[in-house]
Amino acid sequence: MIFETNKHLIAFSQKPKKSTVMLKITKTFFFSALFLSLINLNVFAQNADAVLGVWKNGEGTGMVQIYKKGDKYFGKLVWLKVPNDPDGKPRTDINNPDEKLHSRPLKGLENLRDFAFKGENKWEDGNIYDPKTGNDYSCEMKLVDENTLEVRGYIGVSLFGRTDVWKRQVKK
Repeated sequence: MIFETNKHLIAFSQKPKKSTVMLKITKTFFFSALFLSLINLNVFAQNADAVLGVWKNGEGTGMVQIYKKGDKYFGKLVWLKVPNDPDGKPRTDINNPDEKLHSRPLKGLENLRDFAFKGENKWEDGNIYDPKTGNDYSCEMKLVDENTLEVRGYIGVSLFGRTDVWKRQVKK
């Protein structure tokens, strides 16, 4: 049916065409699939063990393997860009304020301790040891994407600290 009103033609159809119905079904299916895949991504993102693996620090001077003990997460130095001191001996923890620990090797040193998964790709309530300074800091980690980890060391409040961006080298 076609009506003419004030220089405009208006067309009405008795039945929707099959192509219109198919388009609606296709759109509904597409958006349903998209919604389900987004939910699935969120579930993947909440994997507490997603942080496990070997990570290179922002300076590229060391790699830390993050592993799990019980329900807590820890990390140890597994690679150093400069593994030996000028005498050719393996580097040790010479900057530690406890002189008894000066002879312990840096390679294998547990420098991340006691992290708890808090959801939303965050691990908190942990500590990080910096062998360059011999200092221990409160620390939290955030998985930005599958291969990028923000590690924030701080004293007291997270606001007063420094964030280093680590890149994944090896998964688990």
